[in-house]
Amino acid sequence: MPRQLPLDLPHRPSLERDDLVVSAANRLAVEAVDAWPDWSHPVLLVTGPPGSGKSHLAEVWSMEAGARVAEEGSVGDILKTPDFRVVVDDVDRGGLEEDALFALVNAARLGGGWLFLTGRRLPAAMEIATPDLRSRLSAATIVPLGAPDDALLTGVLAKLFADRQIEVEAGALRYLVERMERSLDAARRIVAAVDREALAVKARVTRPLLRRVLEEGGWHTG
Repeated sequence: MPRQLPLDLPHRPSLERDDLVVSAANRLAVEAVDAWPDWSHPVLLVTGPPGSGKSHLAEVWSMEAGARVAEEGSVGDILKTPDFRVVVDDVDRGGLEEDALFALVNAARLGGGWLFLTGRRLPAAMEIATPDLRSRLSAATIVPLGAPDDALLTGVLAKLFADRQIEVEAGALRYLVERMERSLDAARRIVAAVDREALAVKARVTRPLLRRVLEEGGWHTG
């Protein structure tokens, strides 16, 4: 079958609140996002494995709250901002230096603003050298995410294909969910690869095409 070289155009899925796919796997975290600004604690920590949707939730909250992402060197300016709204990704992987993170958490606790934090582990399991920081994080509202369940993966795949105006039958979605890595990041990469392959061979999205993409991309798990 002749192939053509598809243009690798940039594609950014919509991250509006209404585009969030909700299932039992992320319902509590989505409810926490929706509850802002009526949070019981000004610091929310969403934890979960890679690809569980932490960063997507943080981006949705950032859009809803008009938040900024904290980076090295920005904390001083943030602390001078009344009623700040800030996202810190990967707090357990060096997203910020401990002293800067501690300053933000303390300021939020004292009514200075709101923090949305993400991490892979609970505070008790994080490698934190500052005991008071671990204590402050443990006192935050903590919402754990598990690996995406079938309902969440199916919904996310359907949305990602729809974003690219690709028609995919329900059986093809089930085929993917049963065989792919259980990760929302993998779902995004797979849909992009399927789009490129379908354009290259000028073909509909079929199970043989999906199988080829999974095998060539190393995403086939079963």
